[in-house]
Formats: sequence, C-alpha cells, structure tokens
Amino acid sequence: MEGPYPRRVHVTDVGPRDGLQNEPQPVPTEAKVAFVRGLVAAGLTDIEVTSFVRPDRVPQLADARDVMAALGPAPEGVTWSALVPNERGWEAAQACGVGKIGVFTAASETFSQRNVNASISETIERFRHVVKAALAAQVHVRGYVSCAVACPFEGPIEPAAVSRVTQQLLELGCEEISLGDTIGAGTPADIAALLDDVLAHVDADQLVLHVHDTRGMAVANVVEGMRHGITSFDASAAGLGGCPFAPGASGNLATEDLVFLLDGLGIQHGIDLERLRAASDVLAPHLGHPFVGRVRQAPPLPWSHRS
Repeated sequence: MEGPYPRRVHVTDVGPRDGLQNEPQPVPTEAKVAFVRGLVAAGLTDIEVTSFVRPDRVPQLADARDVMAALGPAPEGVTWSALVPNERGWEAAQACGVGKIGVFTAASETFSQRNVNASISETIERFRHVVKAALAAQVHVRGYVSCAVACPFEGPIEPAAVSRVTQQLLELGCEEISLGDTIGAGTPADIAALLDDVLAHVDADQLVLHVHDTRGMAVANVVEGMRHGITSFDASAAGLGGCPFAPGASGNLATEDLVFLLDGLGIQHGIDLERLRAASDVLAPHLGHPFVGRVRQAPPLPWSHRS
C-alpha cells in the first residue's frame, strides 16, 4: 500500500444473497442463476450466491439448493459462498459444494434477539461446531458482525463492543470478519472510530467492510476504510438489498458505484463496469422497481476514467 490507498482491493458481490433477500416479489431461479453467471463474466471472483435459511424466514431464498445445482461447481478462481444459520444450514451448503460459508451475529444484543432469537454469546456458541466442521472440510469461513455502527433498536454502538465480537469470531476460527453498517447510519468519522478500535486488536487483512448507502455515505465510508488499510469490501450489483430484520436497512453499496470510485482512484479490482451493468439487467423484469445504484441509474460516460 502506497500513500492513503491500496494498489488493489478485493470485492465480494453479495447481490444474489443480501441483494435479493429483501425483495418482496419472487425472482425466478433461472434469473438468479443468470445473474450470478453475469457477475462471473464481469470479473467477480467472490460471490455470495444464497443463504440456507428457513424458507419462512427468507422466502426469496427458498430455492437455494436449486440455484446451487443449476450453477454447478464454481469456475476456476471463483468462490461460491452462502450464509448458514446453523448446523442444518451448513450440511445443506456442504452438500451443494460451496467454497465459503458465512456465519452471522451482531454487536447489538437487541438486534441479535430480533434477528435469531438468541444472545450474541449464544449465536457464537451455535456456530462453534459449524466453523470447526467447515474448516475440516477445507471450506473457508467468514463471520458477519451486523450493526457495527448503529442498531435500529439501540442506536449507536460502541466500537469496543464490535471489537469484542470480532475477536470472538476470530478465536472461533473465522478467517475473515465482515463489519456491517447494517442501517447505513455511519459517516467517515464513525468508520474511523470503529476501525481505530478494531484494528488495535486484529489485522486489517482479516477485515471486510460492508457499508450501506441508505444515507449516501457508502462511498465516503469506503474511502475512510481504505485510509485505515482495509482492502476488502462487500457490495451488491445495482445497489440491491437490505436486511428484512432491520427497519430502515435499505441500500447496499452498489458494486457499480464502488467500481467507479476505484477506477477514479486508479485502484485495481478486476471488474468490468459495463459487464457488471449487464449482469443485473436480467433481474430488471422481476423486481417491480428501478435499480438504486447511482452509477447504474446514470447514463454511461462516453469515456473511461480508469487509470
């Protein structure tokens, strides 16, 4: 890393899972599969495809097995990942051949109870066997920390609380931790305070920043993350998504907006912006609303500012 920014960043597209989970209108399995394949064609190498949760909790992802079966093994150099809530979810994900699983908790006790009906400590204990089994099967494990900046029920969250949960997940065996500004309440000052605390205990290469653009701060928060040495970010093609269990949690950072930023800063990422636009086009007939990503809504520029 030279100067305030890294030479290259890694982008995980969470659109097929986190992007679609909040969509009320059913999206056909074949459209989801085409979406994922479009993301691969655009250069994404890390794609969160689905979630093995109870269908009554997240109906949009009830076809998780069908999506994975239609996709088949990930292409060389590409990782399919999936969210799992428990051992049953892990077993389903393993049977489908995912290369990475995500387990999730929160920095807010109230959100944890509302989301999974368990305390933070209980959620971590639930995942102990899952993480051990996944690593033994040579499947990578990511830990999610929701409400890393603020909670819709508790308000601002102390960075020290996020640090404690992050360390617990790493001790459990998680290889990377995604810190989520679940309701998009954070500003660069909040991200700086969060990372100052967390980075006092863990290495920057163990962290992923997952910001929402609910209040227009996502790109600014990414910049602050890079200034703190973060080189991995989550984003959702066309800005799709949100959390169905967190009021106001709309507006994932659009992958197109992140790519446009990185191109402008001359930071390598391996993603083709126009192919990325095309990837989400397959979803347009099924959503019932326009895309929300800023770059996705804007007309293409007649030139490229990629360095």
